[in-house]
Amino acid sequence: HEFFGQSRFRNILAEKMSDDESDVSSVEVEEEEEEEVTDLSNSDVCTKYQEAAKIVNLALTGLVSQCIPGAKIIDLCQFGTTVIEVQTSKLYNKKVKGAPIEKGVAFPVCISVNDVICNHSPLASEELPPLAEGDIVKIDLGCHIDGYIAVAAHTIVVSSTPDSPPENVDDEMGNVAVAAYNAMLVAADGIKAGASNEEVTASVERVAKSYGVNPLATVRMHQMKRFVIDGVKEVALKEPTADDIEAGEEKVPECTFEQAEVYAVDVAMSTGDGKVRPGDLRTTVFKRNVEANYRLKMKASRYVLSEVDKKFPTLPFTLRHFDDERQAKMGITECVSHGLLTPYPSLHEKSGSKVAHFKCTVLLLPSGTTRVSGIEMPSYFKSETAPDEETAKILTAIAEKAAKKAKKKAAKKKKKKASS
Repeated sequence: HEFFGQSRFRNILAEKMSDDESDVSSVEVEEEEEEEVTDLSNSDVCTKYQEAAKIVNLALTGLVSQCIPGAKIIDLCQFGTTVIEVQTSKLYNKKVKGAPIEKGVAFPVCISVNDVICNHSPLASEELPPLAEGDIVKIDLGCHIDGYIAVAAHTIVVSSTPDSPPENVDDEMGNVAVAAYNAMLVAADGIKAGASNEEVTASVERVAKSYGVNPLATVRMHQMKRFVIDGVKEVALKEPTADDIEAGEEKVPECTFEQAEVYAVDVAMSTGDGKVRPGDLRTTVFKRNVEANYRLKMKASRYVLSEVDKKFPTLPFTLRHFDDERQAKMGITECVSHGLLTPYPSLHEKSGSKVAHFKCTVLLLPSGTTRVSGIEMPSYFKSETAPDEETAKILTAIAEKAAKKAKKKAAKKKKKKASS
């Protein structure tokens, strides 16, 4: 299948990669020491996170350009996967202690449309209708190099052509997108050494309240470590009420952020009640629960588990990656029912609600918190609502810092050009 605007995307890709300040293909991978340092205090680890983030941003940028009327969701998922696989294949190809460095997809490419919030990565045999003009599309994906993960999510509205913005984005959609994106920026800014997760939750709730929208209760921000996408430290988007706890929602334990940690800053907001519902879409994204073991009865289940242990021992995967889809569909149920695999179901808001989803990756460096993945919110999302005073102050400081950084980068580029 020839993707829409493929040659155009190749040009974007070429420009973007040539702009990178470092040529990582020439980075020598040092021999591992006996006790390997796997956090950001190791500069090689830091580089791997940053390179994974560049690839995530490239894949996101490409997918945005592919989301036009008539595009099939399965093709978009495959396109994003191909970008990640091709770009990671160019980096870190020197073996360490005789073994190649693992790299590639860290979270399957998911394309969730309209009231579907996230985790929709369909099988070839269960394709949904193609995208149509005006559809709200949430894109979610992750990449890793040597187990060091970068993730991102982005929300767009499908326009008639890739070069023109969508017409008539309604005020409600613009408002919820601005709220979600600003909440992500504020949360990313608040995740710093010494701060607590409760402070970040309060800042997200404050943003949601000022824009009159609801954070999605089950969405969490997570610490990430090497080969661990959902770490122990979490941040809730809202504090559960007594009724929420009675209904089975768990309160996130309090924690303090520390230097050299990495977090996925994940925000989803809705014009609805913020309560997610199961839909009728098949769950296709799963993750191995490494602590669990069980002697499976069915042959199909044993096939699934052996494939997972071989190809996806720690990170989430999609059933689409299996050679035998029929066997995979048959065997997955027993694996889930005995706790060997954790499902990531497609989540839904009530029909008619508008949902926006944005996610970025932050590194807690000695110089401060640095946002390495996630792309700019589309400029056609606008809100007439002004954020509260405290949020406005934080957003102004973030914008000033970004402008200063861009100016410095432009000057550096100009200097480099003049000397060559």
